[in-house]
Amino acid sequence: MSQWLKLCSKAEAPRPGRVMEADAGGRAICLANVNGELSALGNLCPHREGPLGQGWIEGNTVICPWHSWAFHIKTGVSEYPANESVDVFPVKVDGDDVLVEIA
Repeated sequence: MSQWLKLCSKAEAPRPGRVMEADAGGRAICLANVNGELSALGNLCPHREGPLGQGWIEGNTVICPWHSWAFHIKTGVSEYPANESVDVFPVKVDGDDVLVEIA
């Protein structure tokens, strides 16, 4: 069963073009803001567990700050290197809260 968990308030959410780290029930999440739209991905890069929430955005990807692996914000699939991925989670804003759905 899935549940919606609070990541942060709208005021704490990253500004457009930024990412941040957040916690949802003990799960590390990277919250990204691309052109005003929030997306949530697993925070740990599969390469060496670099913190994606400390990285940056290029186009529609979050770039790992350690070795520049790039993950699409909607699919979690890497553009470099190919065939790697991180989890992607549904996000919604409810009142002043930013929520993520965790299965």
